[in-house]
This record gives sequence, structure tokens and C-alpha cells, in this order.
Amino acid sequence: MELQAGSEGSILFVEDEPDISEGLTRQLTRAGFAVTTARTVKETRGILEHSALPDLVLLDLGLPDDPEGGLVLASEIRGKSGGHVPILIFSADSTDESARMADKLGAWDFIVKGTRETETVIQRIKRLIEISQLNQKRATVESRGPVTIGDLHVDFDRYEATIGGERMLLSHKEFELLRRLLEDSGKVVTREQLMADVWDENWFGSTKTLDVHIGWLRRKLHDDPAEPKYLFTVRGVGFRFASAEELEAV
Repeated sequence: MELQAGSEGSILFVEDEPDISEGLTRQLTRAGFAVTTARTVKETRGILEHSALPDLVLLDLGLPDDPEGGLVLASEIRGKSGGHVPILIFSADSTDESARMADKLGAWDFIVKGTRETETVIQRIKRLIEISQLNQKRATVESRGPVTIGDLHVDFDRYEATIGGERMLLSHKEFELLRRLLEDSGKVVTREQLMADVWDENWFGSTKTLDVHIGWLRRKLHDDPAEPKYLFTVRGVGFRFASAEELEAV
């Protein structure tokens, strides 16, 4: 089976429960998406092996042929796409731990099965595909080589970062947050700019998730928030990533 093209984009929907996959697939098809479905790890790998990458993967974590199949597939898809294909986790588990697991897997978003507002789900899918396409256009137009600041080395093309020679295991959001801060290294990036550029341009409300991701990024940079080397908080405004010149002067 090969992935098909749709006016709104192509989706690979990995879900083993027919009642769930068939209903949502119909809704997505009506919305203009071309949806290819798979029920197992083996079937999913077969599709990915013989087709171009989809615009988005809607992924259930629990699959019948491998209890950890969803976790494995998320890692494989991220590696194959360089992190550019959005992975939207579709899970029956609504706990915060599941949401954190999805983020660690490099998933772009997390949806709980049984969400009644189908239109909300479709809008989130559209938004993720739009962000992905914008990121790829930006990478094409503003292609930049690897960046080294102090002990930090970031390769945007390979979607990899190391600190002191040690690979940083960054989620998609953490990498995009790091990318955005590095784009203006040495300058303050406001909280509003970060929320709009990394999360949603139509964002409005709490920035708690930004603080959480900043904390995770700091830990992976081995940065002490009390005496930061790389990532500085500008209270009431936003955050600033140190420039290469600053670190050379230290």
C-alpha cells in the first residue's frame, strides 16, 4: 500500500481499533486529507518502506504485534524524517505522564482517544502540517550550517545537538525552542515570540508550558539557572541565549 496525496495533505494513521480508525478516517477524508491506515508495526514499516513520507503521522502507542511498537515507530519515523514529519500521538491514556512520554518521543502533539470535538482534532492536524511546511521552507530558504557556541554544537540539517561532545536527547519542541533562541543568540526573545514561533501563532493565555520546556532544555545544557552560561531569563520579558562572542570572552 502506498500513501496517497490529498488537498490538505497526507496522513499515515496507525491505529489497531477499526471502530476508531474508520470513523476518524472518514472525517479526515471529508476534510480533504488523504489517509492511509495501518494496524500493526509490521504494516506501518511496510508502508514507510515503499512510500514517500506522509505530511503527518497519527500514532497509537499500543499496537497488537508489539507492546512498545508505538514507541519504536515514533523513534524510527523521527529518525527517517530528521524530525520534520509531525507525529501526533493518539492515546487512550490521558495522564500527564503519557503527555510527557509523547514529548520525549519527539511527538509534536498529543490527543486523547474519544475527543468529541472532531473539528478541533482536524484543526490541530492542519496546524501541525502548516508548521512543518513552514519549517521546511525556512530551512530551504535560510539554510544554515552547523552552529557552535561554547561547548554546544547544533547541526540543523541532521536535527542533532551535542554539549561537550555528548549528544543531547531533545524532543521536537526542545529542539525547535533551541533553534529559535539560537536564531537571535545574544538578543532577548520575548515569551510571546517563543509561544507564537514554537507552539502556535494564534496562542493566547498561559505560558506555563514554555517554562517547563525551558527547564528541560536547561538541564540538558547542564546550565545552572542561578548562574547560567547559555540560557538567561530576562524577567518579565523572555529569554536570551548567549552569543558565541560572549562565551569566548569568558
